[in-house]
Parts: sequence; C-alpha cells; structure tokens
Amino acid sequence: MRYRLTFVVGLALGYVLGTRAGRERYEQLRKTARQVSQNPAVRNTAESAALQGRQFAGKAFHVVSEKVGDRVPDSVSERVRSLRERNANGTRTEDDWGTSNT
Repeated sequence: MRYRLTFVVGLALGYVLGTRAGRERYEQLRKTARQVSQNPAVRNTAESAALQGRQFAGKAFHVVSEKVGDRVPDSVSERVRSLRERNANGTRTEDDWGTSNT
C-alpha cells in the first residue's frame, strides 16, 4: 500500500510540475487532494498507520536497548529519555512528523 501511495503522489506531483494546463488544472488537483485528505477513511487509515509505526518503534527501541545496553553514548540516551518524558507528560500532542499521539 505504501508503495502505491508513493507512486500515486509522485505521479500527481510530476503531472503538476510538468503540465502546461495552467493554474485551473492545478487548482482542480489541489481541491481533489484536499478532499481525499479530509476523507474520514483516509484519516483513520493514516492515524492507524502512525499508531502502528509508533508501536513498532517502541518494540524496536526495547530490542535495541537490550542488545546495545550501556554502549550508547550518554548524550544519545539523555536525548531519548528527554523526548520520552516530554511525550509522557503530555506537553506534546504531536510527534516530530506532525501526527497525533492518539
């Protein structure tokens, strides 16, 4: 699914950049893209994918930290710890990629 979406986005972007149809066609594409992005099914799918990605990242973090242990430089471990605390305290509602933590 990810590769299809990337292909479609690339195709649309190439068309917009390469077209000579003018501003009217560009605005039509932009309106369609906005409608698709505001579709509840699309939003739910994107949110599910983001949640699943965070879950996999959490699992990977634990596996890597078990294998690496104390060999991680203090600066890196402190940065990760501060990011996790900031998210746990609820001071951030979005991650660095702009997706919500719901």
